[in-house]
Amino acid sequence: MKTASIAITLLVALGGTPGASASDTGTEARNKAIVAASFEAWSAGTGSPFALLADDAIWTIAGHSAAAGSYRGREAFLREVIGPFNARMSQGLKPVVRSLVAEGDQVVIRFDATGITRDGAAYRNSYAWFLEMRQGRVTEATAFFDSIVFDELWRRVPPGPAAP
Repeated sequence: MKTASIAITLLVALGGTPGASASDTGTEARNKAIVAASFEAWSAGTGSPFALLADDAIWTIAGHSAAAGSYRGREAFLREVIGPFNARMSQGLKPVVRSLVAEGDQVVIRFDATGITRDGAAYRNSYAWFLEMRQGRVTEATAFFDSIVFDELWRRVPPGPAAP
């Protein structure tokens, strides 16, 4: 409950409003359902949350990791971050959602993810994604994660064939 309160406080600070109208509630429920379904498919190995990205989406990785920065366009983000990440894994990430909140067009999802790297080690990280949604697509995202864990993987494991 405390985590949800923090996420809602962050949403308000990012421009959300504390009171939701009836139409906002429908938008929120729809956006939450879309994101939840994409994570369920990702966990089952039948989909990816990146399929929700609009072609011109902007994905920002906060912090100071090797991949930190803003990526303009779905293809740039997939090419420069997701492709090289997946190419370091022998078994792709499986997410476990910890919380999912929405206000208006913003969705915040907090999750843990685990996978196996090409050198046989376990990769575990925790993430918080702040997603701006328009018509069922992610138009802007800001991602937070443990950059030390990410950078250690990025340096230690060279890319190879992408994990399934």
